[in-house]
Amino acid sequence: MSRIGKKPIPVPQGATATVDGQTVRFKGPKGELFFTVPEDIEVKLESGEIKVDPREKTQRARSMWGLSRTMVQNLATGVTSGFERKLEIEGVGYRASVQGKNLVLALGYSHDVTYEIPQGVTITTPKPTEILITGSNKQQVGQVAAEIREWRPPEPYKGKGVRYAGEFIFRKEGKKK
Repeated sequence: MSRIGKKPIPVPQGATATVDGQTVRFKGPKGELFFTVPEDIEVKLESGEIKVDPREKTQRARSMWGLSRTMVQNLATGVTSGFERKLEIEGVGYRASVQGKNLVLALGYSHDVTYEIPQGVTITTPKPTEILITGSNKQQVGQVAAEIREWRPPEPYKGKGVRYAGEFIFRKEGKKK
């Protein structure tokens, strides 16, 4: 049995939840999000809590049980407090700045990299070597962070590049004479 799936999801204060068939909707101060639960899973809204249960005892239903519960929990967290990812830039001359609706990155190429900020995500640069990505949709925030990191992933010799905050980079030793 799924240990995660058994836990009910409380509807946070300041947010409203509705269950319409297989679709769960959350509305809160940070926006509105919805998730369509797979057919193998039954969703109920009872006394301020959302309960997720499998309809049958199949392998697929048990697999989707914990996933569905976590996805619904992410909706509740997203509309109330939101999600954030922090990226760090390391390297001589590497920097980032926000210009209008674009993130401009200087990453050692012959040109600056311009990344258009998608709707629903906010990007700020508290320092030229720090990028803060915030939004209500956890998947979208993670995807934007991955796309920015993809421009110059950290290399193992000097550690230069764009990395997640707190990410460990396995360092290699250079050539010996």
